[in-house]
Amino acid sequence: MYVIQDEKQWPLMPPLPSYGYGREHHGPRYGSLIHGQNLKDVVITGDNGTINGQGQSWWKKFRQKLLNHTRGPLMQILWSSDIVIANITLRDSPFWTFHPYDCKNVTVRNVTILAPVREAPNTDGIDPDSCEDVVIEDCYISVGDDAIAIKSGWDQYGIAYARPSRNILIRNLIVRSMVSAGISIGSEMSGGVSDVTIENLLVWSSRRAVRIKTATGRGGYVRHITYRNITFDNVRVGIVIKTDYNEHPDDDFDPKALPIVKDISFTGIHGQGVRVPVRIHGSEDIPIRNVTFRDMSVGLTYKKKHIFQCAFIQGRVIGTIFPAPCENLDRYNEEGQLVKRSTAQNITDIDYDI
Repeated sequence: MYVIQDEKQWPLMPPLPSYGYGREHHGPRYGSLIHGQNLKDVVITGDNGTINGQGQSWWKKFRQKLLNHTRGPLMQILWSSDIVIANITLRDSPFWTFHPYDCKNVTVRNVTILAPVREAPNTDGIDPDSCEDVVIEDCYISVGDDAIAIKSGWDQYGIAYARPSRNILIRNLIVRSMVSAGISIGSEMSGGVSDVTIENLLVWSSRRAVRIKTATGRGGYVRHITYRNITFDNVRVGIVIKTDYNEHPDDDFDPKALPIVKDISFTGIHGQGVRVPVRIHGSEDIPIRNVTFRDMSVGLTYKKKHIFQCAFIQGRVIGTIFPAPCENLDRYNEEGQLVKRSTAQNITDIDYDI
């Protein structure tokens, strides 16, 4: 197999419009190994064959700060529709593994995505970005960053591009991420993310299981998100919603562009070996509204009293919830107020960065 040994041999492409001047560096970005744009009826499949991105040299140069441009994904398809990726293995991507950007009708089925879990920076598995009508099912993903990260642009550039990610179904997956999360939304979500269902998911040996991340300056929204039948097996934090992910493309973001995070439900959440089952930290500027927990039982490894952590959240619990949810969550819901600082928020003796 022919291998490009020097990144200078790779073609350069302009930055994506919803990311401003670039993702890792200002200016052009390296092209992807498999690239397509303005296509219709795309099928990439094979009898469980493997596409190997040979990312080791890219990871090493990235860590040594020897790259002058943003790394390219293993596979990137832009401004296209009716895409099917099935029955293949993708491994060792230089950067994000499969990145559909501003695409419609994307199906990923029976795909295995692999990268070293600690030595392969930013090797997300699948990143639907400003995409509509997406199905990801029956996949196994173990990588060096988020297994799946739903995105829609970065700060003022994503707001201006104004292409949301919506109508996304993720089901029947086994995922692992020892560095980041199994399934993430954001943090680049400035075009909006809505109508996402994640069901029948097993997250194992991971730092976080499911996460929503955003920040001041993002704008946009994350809403109508459903998690159903989710299992955690040996994860440090099960559910995370974080509103201070303050990484920006430049200093020109609008501090008044506040994202909306609301209408999120968690049903049938189970697992074992979990250190912190829930950490939801809204803020006074970015409260988390209408969060529902229903039927939750998570076995714990970290025997501390305050393990269901909340700030600036409004919602409700239905049915049996273990461990005990944020104190007075139902009462605050009835009064239409926010849980600002419940007794479950005493976290001085817990590693905050988990």
